[in-house]
Amino acid sequence: MLWNFDWHYWLFVLLPGLLIGLWAQVKLHHAYGKYSQVPVESGMTGAEAAREVLDQAGLNEVPVEEIPGRLSDHYDPSKRALFLSSDNFNGRTIAAVGVAAHEAGHALQHQAAYGLFHLRMALVPVTQFASTAYAAILFAGFFLGFWKIALPIIIVTFAVITLFQLVTLPVEYDASRRAKEQLFRLGLVHEHERAGVSKVLDAAALTYVAALVSSLLTLLYYISLARNNRN
Repeated sequence: MLWNFDWHYWLFVLLPGLLIGLWAQVKLHHAYGKYSQVPVESGMTGAEAAREVLDQAGLNEVPVEEIPGRLSDHYDPSKRALFLSSDNFNGRTIAAVGVAAHEAGHALQHQAAYGLFHLRMALVPVTQFASTAYAAILFAGFFLGFWKIALPIIIVTFAVITLFQLVTLPVEYDASRRAKEQLFRLGLVHEHERAGVSKVLDAAALTYVAALVSSLLTLLYYISLARNNRN
């Protein structure tokens, strides 16, 4: 069974995943915290910067709305709307403008029919189903004693989750690339502010790297269990 203190799981899967995730969160909160205190010279709020990026791309119909939460910013392709947390919606800082432009970058991907963006959209309902099924089957396999039967299904469902994270990573990096390109092209951020924007967006991307690494380690562990069961 999986949870009979398997030191391989704790040493090579759980601990590295926790450490990588913690490291990514520390990097993000340090970079975001630092540059959310540095005013952007253009004086624009995050909402204004996102609006400018969208309008210049002809996406005047895409609304920019404020939502509660910290770093809850996202672009919703189903609604074709951009949502910014209050700090970034109203903030006139390098961090606020960088994050807002990043989310606008997803709208640009949608407009350009960027292949991986649309693949991620298609994977969302499948991944939601796989996540629910994974949790239920893992529970049943452990507590009801169906582990050998459940393991192949667990591998398949977790592989779907890992695939989604694998696709998400280049989508996020591409959105940041588009964001920085538009910020500097439109003069919303000056050259000497480039490093700050990059540090914030690169730190945010590390959280996706950490999630992918953790998922890959877990998936490989499940696969190794299945192989051992056949031996």
